[in-house]
Amino acid sequence: MCLRRFHFERNEDKSGVSGCGRVATGVMFDDGQIALHWEGLHSSINIYHSIEDLLYVHGHNGATELIWDDPPNLKSN
Repeated sequence: MCLRRFHFERNEDKSGVSGCGRVATGVMFDDGQIALHWEGLHSSINIYHSIEDLLYVHGHNGATELIWDDPPNLKSN
């Protein structure tokens, strides 16, 4: 199984809910699905079918940056 970790850096909090800075951490599975953990007072975990779906919902037209913590094709046990 290949997993790739990432996090969200939010430069501007348009919703006024999650704040700015590192607001979420996630992992992309080898089939392209995403698990995302929102940090903070009202934390939650969400599942998305693809990175494109995730960015469509939470990218806020560039106000949120996805930063990869692992290089591509990192193998995990």
